[in-house]
Amino acid sequence: MKLTLGFSPCPNDTFIFDAMVNGKIDTRGLMFDYVMEDVETLNQWAIAGKLDVTKLSYNTFLHTVDKYALLHSGSALGKGVGPLLIAKQALDLSNAADFKIAIPGINTTANLLLSLALPDAKNKTEVLFSEIEQAVLEGTYDAGLIIHESRFTYQQKGLVKLIDLGDWWEQEMNAAIPLGGIVVKRELGSKLAATIDAVIKDSLAYSWKHYPQLSSFVECNAQEMEEAVMRKHIDLYVNEYTTDLGDTGRAAIQTMFSKAKTAGIITTTVENIFY
Repeated sequence: MKLTLGFSPCPNDTFIFDAMVNGKIDTRGLMFDYVMEDVETLNQWAIAGKLDVTKLSYNTFLHTVDKYALLHSGSALGKGVGPLLIAKQALDLSNAADFKIAIPGINTTANLLLSLALPDAKNKTEVLFSEIEQAVLEGTYDAGLIIHESRFTYQQKGLVKLIDLGDWWEQEMNAAIPLGGIVVKRELGSKLAATIDAVIKDSLAYSWKHYPQLSSFVECNAQEMEEAVMRKHIDLYVNEYTTDLGDTGRAAIQTMFSKAKTAGIITTTVENIFY
């Protein structure tokens, strides 16, 4: 059976999916027609229901849970891995309503966390995540919401951190940060979803077995990223929650749904967010 699959070219995603899309493991009769896109494109496609299986931001999952179910493997959760709000110089967050902010996408979990932490910060413009630092340096925006490898490069470019939204979430909610997950169309059924879940877990196990070696699939799609940054990316975003969310991970996601509902970001939720 062939399924459409979407994930980003970031090292954490290519690390997870390498073995299953490149014939390195037994995929249990499944074939994957995969595409790699930036996270906001994947979010928009998820809203449109374009792919059978896809990576998406947890913010987008809040709004697509009626047609997609969450898998237990493949997620990006953790501590110390949240998005950062950065600027060229220190700014008073009490004036956030006046900031022009570049965000990596309206549907990203980063934007959800920003909305929860600084609800008055509403002057936002979507910018490709890899271009946000430069846009702030050029003065196009007062601040930028950065994700992925930008966490490791902003200081080298002379930018400063205004708030670590991951730290804010962890302190306020006492929970791990749900950033991105892997979902499957509910119409495919729970049996097939369980098989896909198992294949992803096997694919990840294969990559860990061969780590610290980085495959050409990871390196070639890392957008000219330095090897040290690739490894930091994998070490931060691929962790015990990626192998299986477990009770702690599932509780963190339920907390996000609850807080989003309380804040009026969503009005209803389905009974079970998993397959």
